[in-house]
Amino acid sequence: MENIVNNSIIYLVNFLLIVFIFACNIKIIFMMFKKDPKSTIKRKYQPTEKAQKFLDKVENPKYDRGMIRGLNKFIGNKVPEEMQGFYSEEELQALVDLRDTPNDVEARMPVKITNHYFQIAKNSKPIQTLVKASPAETYDLDGAPDPGNQMTYSPLEGLIHKYELGLIYVVDTCSAHCRFCYREELIARKEIKREDGTISSKGTAQIPELVEYILEHNRIVKENGGKHPETNREKLREILMSGGDPMVLPNKKLAEWFSALADSGIENIRLGTKELAFYPDRFDSTFFNMMDEFNDIYPEVQLRLMIHFNHPDEFLQKDKNGNYIDNPDGGLVWIENTKRAVKELSKRHYITVINQAPFIKGINHDPEAIRIMQRELKNKNVNNQYFFCGRDIVGHKAFNLSIEDSWNLLNESQKGLSGVESTARLSITHYLGKTEVVAVTNEPIPGVPGTENGVVIFKLLRGAFDAPLKGKVAIVGRNPQAIWFSGYEDRVIYDEAGLFKKSMQDTSSVS
Repeated sequence: MENIVNNSIIYLVNFLLIVFIFACNIKIIFMMFKKDPKSTIKRKYQPTEKAQKFLDKVENPKYDRGMIRGLNKFIGNKVPEEMQGFYSEEELQALVDLRDTPNDVEARMPVKITNHYFQIAKNSKPIQTLVKASPAETYDLDGAPDPGNQMTYSPLEGLIHKYELGLIYVVDTCSAHCRFCYREELIARKEIKREDGTISSKGTAQIPELVEYILEHNRIVKENGGKHPETNREKLREILMSGGDPMVLPNKKLAEWFSALADSGIENIRLGTKELAFYPDRFDSTFFNMMDEFNDIYPEVQLRLMIHFNHPDEFLQKDKNGNYIDNPDGGLVWIENTKRAVKELSKRHYITVINQAPFIKGINHDPEAIRIMQRELKNKNVNNQYFFCGRDIVGHKAFNLSIEDSWNLLNESQKGLSGVESTARLSITHYLGKTEVVAVTNEPIPGVPGTENGVVIFKLLRGAFDAPLKGKVAIVGRNPQAIWFSGYEDRVIYDEAGLFKKSMQDTSSVS
């Protein structure tokens, strides 16, 4: 009996040992064949000797933006005391009622705000509209999951190479979230259907892969006599770093991107940011030291800061009555830390500062505010480049002005401005390229049917690939309610640009 027991124990131990060895081997085999997404998309950046010299001098301080993330903080009164009441009880209840429904507002765009921006918003209705969630955002969820059909022009994850420059997503978040955000599909990490039929969220660019793409593209261009044989594009000289907001990255990471792009032959680096509005203290001495070091080591590379002020309340001080304050030295009084940051930027000859902003209902639908903004920015050496008609993002009908209202707004705002103050143009993004709204007329064109109420004239400013249609125009009969190209499809008078040759339903637009 004892032998039987002993043998049974031995057999059991041996069996368990065999099972253990088998399981370990299976795990090893599984791990050998398992695809690690991190290993495939995140190769380590290897700086050149020149880049390392730059990176060794970069400081990486920490920042306290005082960020509040998510509605739950407001619902549970887990925000600082002065923020309690930013949403009324009625506003919060309306948002809570939409949770876990197709109209859940935070499923479209999460709530996020910095303390600096709250201090502005508490005394500014336009800024509250910009940053506070509202049920109106999801009443109508029409819109494109991939505005501008960007994935059509994405040869590499995180890179959009639609125009002569490349746009890269280097991060998928910001210090605060604009409710009208044109990148809501990226910020909210939404899954979209790609051209190959797969469904996944958009990813960010990685330095090694992007550098390889730039070098290979430019090699092919050079070997082909200055043009790419497939796209007819010229050398890739300019990169726009975007996201999200690159300025949420630490200095070291920004520096890695700068040096890697410079080493790959990029001549102009654009940095898209709204951090001057959300958290101007990010532009501190360590940031400017980093920029100066970069210019010392890569003097041939120009830097262009593409900033996003939507309303003068974001940078101007107000008195107790809500009025802007006259500066005895001219102009108006700025918010102090914003003024300091902009002043430091303007000191640097190698940095060009350019403002761009969309026209959004309830935020900047005010010609006087837009006039003040253009004048004050130019006084601080900030160029006004574009104002945008709204994009066809999901939920866009809650935000977009009509195209004709947008043109009238810009036209009215520039009355009284000098030529250098009123350089901004009105742009709207078509799947073919960036398009200017050139004019809106009120009088009919004699003998031309469809012009009885006037016309709208579009011009293709920048076309995809080598821009063969750049400068071409389209003329349509007016439709004061149109917020997208589809509103003019039945009113086309002349279309050499081809803006209406293909049904809008086959592109990124909506009715």
